[in-house]
Amino acid sequence: MRVAVIGGGLMGSGIAEVCARSGVDVTVVEADDSRAEKARASIETSLDRAVRRGKLEDADRGAALERLAVTARLDDVEGADAAIEAIIEDELAKRELFRRLDALLPDARWLASNTSSVPIMKLAADTSRPEHALGLHFFNPVPVLKLVEVVRSIMSADDVLDDARAFAEQTLGKKCIDSQDRAGFVVNALLVPYLLAAIRMYESGFASREDIDTGMVLGCAHPMGPLALSDLVGLDTLLAVSQSLYEEFRDPSSVAPPLLNRMVEAGLLGRKTGRGFYDYSAAGA
Repeated sequence: MRVAVIGGGLMGSGIAEVCARSGVDVTVVEADDSRAEKARASIETSLDRAVRRGKLEDADRGAALERLAVTARLDDVEGADAAIEAIIEDELAKRELFRRLDALLPDARWLASNTSSVPIMKLAADTSRPEHALGLHFFNPVPVLKLVEVVRSIMSADDVLDDARAFAEQTLGKKCIDSQDRAGFVVNALLVPYLLAAIRMYESGFASREDIDTGMVLGCAHPMGPLALSDLVGLDTLLAVSQSLYEEFRDPSSVAPPLLNRMVEAGLLGRKTGRGFYDYSAAGA
């Protein structure tokens, strides 16, 4: 099987790595040659780390890299059996991409989006085969976290959903849960209001960022505090999901705090930029 992964950022490169390690030929598409090189380097670094930690044999690393192609030309995905979109959380950009994928891959088994916030039906509506569109929402870091949300739009065909679920579970070794096509799906609909509440608490001066995070780690046995987790998710992604949740449900708990808006405007997006609620610029952070 050959899968196209569109977008080679944090999520896209993780999805591509998992595919390649699972015996799947994968073509990653990035916006330009520089980003394509960066995506390949990121995957190679992750594979090297897995070898050092004893989680991957060196021969398997080499085999995974042989199954990996990285390009800046979307036309290079022609002939792929399926596609997973993992570009920026921008509805118009995703819809345009789905239109182009629909034309390039008329025989694809399915077109999936890794979106955290855009309704799948909006993407499916821009294709000639909306029954073949669905959501496959992976979680960061993709090589580590087992969960994938399989998102059904009102047009998704049962056999297409079954095929995509089998790919995620049987080929990639993930655990799937099913979700209807509602803002946030299952996990983010529960998680995002909690993260926003933590940001409001910090913004108001109620408690320090360290005490908020320590309280949830030691008091509720969470592996990571909400502000550190927000940095890991990416504050731009968190903002996009919060906006999507509020647009759909009009729940005040989904309104982004002013501090989150200001941080995104300043480019303080968390780990991906080296600084968010915490500073990650130091070596080894």
